[in-house]
Amino acid sequence: MRVHPHPHPPRQYDQGKWQKMEGSASLNRMTTATRHEVLGLYRRIFRLARKWQAASGQMEDTIKEKEYILNEARTLFQKNKHLTDAGLIKQCIDECTARIEIGLHYQIPYPRPIHLPPMGLTPLQGRGLRSQEKLRKFSKPIYLKSHDEVS
Repeated sequence: MRVHPHPHPPRQYDQGKWQKMEGSASLNRMTTATRHEVLGLYRRIFRLARKWQAASGQMEDTIKEKEYILNEARTLFQKNKHLTDAGLIKQCIDECTARIEIGLHYQIPYPRPIHLPPMGLTPLQGRGLRSQEKLRKFSKPIYLKSHDEVS
């Protein structure tokens, strides 16, 4: 009679369990990378605010714009700190990056508004007000997605 060195026979692992465990480990790594990216953006915004100069050159404009940058960043990061969906987090990261780049390019910290005349978008079917509102929502640039919610 052959005695097994361990009191319990070796476990047979279900391939599905291993795949789930491997998936959760890579998900944790992705979350850590995303966390570093978000914190890096937050630090970048605060550095940008520290060095910001208003295009007008007026000290009071510079102070007002610096306060706007800091308040907007704090408000949006606090509002979105509980997000867990990777898609929504990516969308917020893209919006933040776009707003930084546009602000630097145009030398204004405020989002650039877009003009869409009322009933100016052609819906696929009908010309109802609801379909126009829906089209307006979908045609909004990424850098304005959270602007109406906060302001």
